[in-house]
Formats: sequence, structure tokens, C-alpha cells
Amino acid sequence: MNAPNAPYRPVLTDAARPATFQVRALDETGAPRETAIAGEHPLTLYIDKHELLTIMTLGAAPEALAIGYLRNQRLIERIEDVVSVQVDWDVNAVAVTTRYGLKDLEAKTTKRTKTTGCGQGTVFGELMDEIDAVRLPAGATLSRATLYALLERVRGHDTIYKQAGAVHGCALATNNPNENPDEADGTSEILYFVEDVGRHNAVDAIAGMMWLDRIEGGDKIFYTTGRLTSEMVIKAAQMEIPFLVSRSGLTQMGYEIAQKVGMTMIGRATGKHYLLFTGAERFRGDD
Repeated sequence: MNAPNAPYRPVLTDAARPATFQVRALDETGAPRETAIAGEHPLTLYIDKHELLTIMTLGAAPEALAIGYLRNQRLIERIEDVVSVQVDWDVNAVAVTTRYGLKDLEAKTTKRTKTTGCGQGTVFGELMDEIDAVRLPAGATLSRATLYALLERVRGHDTIYKQAGAVHGCALATNNPNENPDEADGTSEILYFVEDVGRHNAVDAIAGMMWLDRIEGGDKIFYTTGRLTSEMVIKAAQMEIPFLVSRSGLTQMGYEIAQKVGMTMIGRATGKHYLLFTGAERFRGDD
């Protein structure tokens, strides 16, 4: 039960799985050594007892992943419509119960667009068409100092990737502009950092966390280690995040959608290097 005057939260399990497992391998000299590998588990998503799909996931944030997936697929419009999210790893399932049921669920899930999400990405319904109507609100800007601060924060983060590899990481960060690009410390703080075996899972988990914590995206920065595809741009736009940053590259469709919705998209961002592809009007350099 929610406390009086507290923001609504559905009933949630707390069923995170260990992110890594120790196994024995042979190194280049033939010597045995203990090493960490990333977890991977099937998780079948049920909504009101209707089986939707099976996700392969690290299992670190399954409740937020389920909520964020439904949010980003536009199958649920408000967090208040979710009554409970129950994860049971004995049967590798997550059951989402909604307050009023979902109208036209079968019709919405009949049309599927396979994306480039590591073999798992799927966009339901008319999302690929609806993105044409999305325009991110103007006003927020990103400074070079803030970008450098974010990259420094990410670089110093203790990650599963450093231990075991085999995962993508995504972060939601604050955007606190600093007029002096040489004073980067403290201009960006990481609110969430999520890693998973698929970058789309990490995006969805952050979307779920934002909903649960009532975090708005309008002045935030989204960082990913993965490439900036159409799916990544669409999901960031749905979360109303105007700044999308990646250490990797981008695809043509991702580029075109970012231009259309008014998103500032930065790729190949490592250290003091970056490529600003779209939304230059939101970005402040030395000038």
C-alpha cells in the first residue's frame, strides 16, 4: 500500500538475478583461471494473463524492464494503470496486472516490426508511423562541459562490462550546463546506469525506473554504449529526452528520425572526442 500523499507505485517483486557468474576457462598458456561471465535468462512477459513475448535478459532489473517495455511500446499510457508486476524465476516469467485491462491488445500486437536490437528488437503497432508526429520541446541546451562531464562519469563507473563483457550499458544523466568548458566536474550526474545483454533492454529498464520515480526526460541526457538505431531514437523521443549520446555510431534511419523529432544526437563520444550529428542548435561549444 502506498503511504498517504506518496506517488503511486504498483506492487512489485524484488527479483533481481546475479549479474555475473564465475566459471573456469583456460587462458592462452593453457592455464586454468576463474573468470566472470554475464548472466542471461529468458523472461516471458504476460500482461493480464496474455503472453506477449519472451525477452533474453541479464535479470538485474526485471520489474523495471517489464514496465519500461510496455511504456515504450505504448501498450500502457500511465504508471497508475499498472496494479502489480510479479517476477517468478522458477518459471522465468513476469506477470503484469493492469487496472482496467488493455483495449485492442491483440490488434496492437499483431503488427510487428523487427528492429536491429541484437536479434530481439520488436516494435509493436504503429509506433514507426506515430513517430512522425513527435516533436521534442525546444528550450533545453547541452554544453560541451556537460558532455565531457558525463563521459568522465561513465568512464569511472564500475560496470559489469569491465568484469565480464558481453553487455551493453545505458545511463540517464542530469544536464547542468556550465559556461566554461574547462570546468566539467559536477556538471552531470548519473541518475541510473543499467546494463543488459541487449541495449534495448537497458533502455526499457531505464524507462520503467523513470516512470516509477516520476523522473521527467525533458532536460536529461541519455547515454548508451550501443549504436544509435531507429529503435533507440524512437524510445528516447518517447521518453521526451532531447539529448542522445553514444560511444558508438549511428544508422541512417536513426539519423533521419533524430532530425525529424528535433533531437541532439552525438556519436563516437569518448574522452574529448565526439561527432555532433543532429540538433546543433541545442549544443553549446566554446563560443
